[in-house]
This record gives sequence, C-alpha cells and structure tokens, in this order.
Amino acid sequence: MDLDVFVTAHRAEWDRLDHLLHRGRRLTGAEADELVALYQRTATHLSLIQSSAPDPMLTGRLTQLVARARSTVTGTRRATWRDAVRFLTAGFPAAVYRSRHWWIPTAVLSTVLAAIIGWWIGTHPEVQATIAAPDELRQLTRPGGQYETYYSSHPAASFAAQVWTNNAQAAAMCLTLGAFLCIPVIWILFVNVLNLGVGIGLMSSAGRLDTFLGLVLPHGLLELTAVFVAAGTGLRLGWTVIDPGPHSRRTALAQQGRAAIGMAIGLALVLFVSGVIEGFVTPSGLPTWARIAIGIAAELAFLAYVYILGGRAARTGDTGDVEEADRSAELPAAA
Repeated sequence: MDLDVFVTAHRAEWDRLDHLLHRGRRLTGAEADELVALYQRTATHLSLIQSSAPDPMLTGRLTQLVARARSTVTGTRRATWRDAVRFLTAGFPAAVYRSRHWWIPTAVLSTVLAAIIGWWIGTHPEVQATIAAPDELRQLTRPGGQYETYYSSHPAASFAAQVWTNNAQAAAMCLTLGAFLCIPVIWILFVNVLNLGVGIGLMSSAGRLDTFLGLVLPHGLLELTAVFVAAGTGLRLGWTVIDPGPHSRRTALAQQGRAAIGMAIGLALVLFVSGVIEGFVTPSGLPTWARIAIGIAAELAFLAYVYILGGRAARTGDTGDVEEADRSAELPAAA
C-alpha cells in the first residue's frame, strides 16, 4: 500500500471526523449519523495501516481519533446495582464454569501430589528430620501443639481478616501472573500443596491425622477450591499466550484477562466466606463432625452455584467478560 496516496485519499474524512468530535453534543441528526460512519471507516483505515504500512505518527493520530470517536458514540456508563447482580448471578459463575476444564484437573493433581508428599514425609523419619528437630516436631504435632493452637492464636475476627487477605492475595497473584507462561502460578500452587503435604505427613506420623483433617476440612474445602480455580484460570491465561486460538493474541489475552480480573473479585468473596469459617468455625467448640459438615455444606453450595447458575449463563453465551458496551473497541482485521 502506498501510504502517501492512502493519506491523501482519506485525510479529508479524518479531518471531518475530528471537526465533528470537537462539536460534541451540538450535532444534528444527520451529523451524528455521519460521525458514526466516519468512526467505523477510520477504524478500518487504522487497521489497514497497522497491518500494511505501519507509521508511528499516523497510527498514533488515528488511534486517538478512533478512541475519541468511540467514547462519543458509545458514551460513558456508571456501574449500577444491576451490574453487581449480573456479575454475581451470571458473569462470575459463568467464568468459573467455563474454566472448569483447567481448575478441576489442577485440583485433582494438586490433591494427589499433597497426599503423596504427606505419605512420603509420614513414612520416612529421615525426611522429617530435615524439616525440624525432634523436639520442634513434637511441639508442632502434640495435643495442644502449634498445629491446633494456630487457629485460635488470635481473636476470631482479626484472624479471619488476616486469613482472607493472605488467601485473596495468593488467588489474585495466580490470576494476574498467569500471563507469564504459567510459571509463577505453578510455583504458588506448589508452595500451597507442599505446606498441606507437610502437615499431613507430620500429623500422620504422630498418629493424629484425624485431628489435622478435622481442623483443615471445615474451611479448607472451600479455600482450596478457590485457590485451585484461581490457579487453573491463571494457567489458562498463560496458555492463551502460547495458543490464542482463532483470535489474535492481543484480543484473546484481553478477553481472558478481563474475565480473570472479574474472577479475582468473585474469588475474594468466596475466600471471605472460607476465612469466616476458619476464624469462627474451625477453632470453635463444635464437634468435629459438625465443623466438617459446615465445610462440606459450604463447598457443595459453591459447586451448585457454579454448575447451576454458571452453567446456565455459559450456555446462553456468557463468558464472564464485561458487557460489549464496556469493552475496548476491537479493530476489524485487514483482509
């Protein structure tokens, strides 16, 4: 494409669009229609220039022009309660549902790995000796030891808030760092699995695995599910960098990234619930069966929420992305 000829042919249209944008709301009906047509035409021009004859100065000018035109055409919209309700009843559960092929295998493999690590530590005293001295291990695993008192070492409200903050940060890191080819997500996930495996191994070696599970399961079922969802989504985001599918890599990453940001908000709410359970239920005087039953009920409620509401929304085409009017304009692809 001869760039000089192209600019000469279309400069008048760009100048006209710029003139209409400066007039703002003082447009007649015919001028408003003209602005929309010029906006669409200029977006196509920008795409052609970017793909055929990229020129930094011209691309910058047209990019600003298209952005201003889109803002004028679509307007701005404030978030409402309707947006929050739609997010909680459709967008978030749909995003979790659609990423299930990533987070379910992540959960299964992580649980199996934690069990293997726990078995390895629990059946090999020489491995336990590399973790801590015998007296320190006894302090950890004895009745009333650190594994038990950990959940009641602080006031319930402050402990729940601290746990929620830490877990929400870990989930957000999994979601946002996935774009770095999955490597940070795998590391964060491994650290969580390793900590769980060490606890299983040490408490089982002391003959107190039932006590450990009675302390972990009430909040751990929901908490670990949220972490697995975040990790699976982060891995999916990282894979999008490698294989964007039918879309351009930029478009695919933008779509998955927006859904991941929404999931970070939704998972923060899920982890808030697990933090409340960990702060108030896990260290409570309730029987072990009652505490575990509360944890199972919370987990089943979340899975039902994802598979019923999320499945229904996903089948209607909801991807967990923001509404189309709130997305950045996607330039048409050049032929």
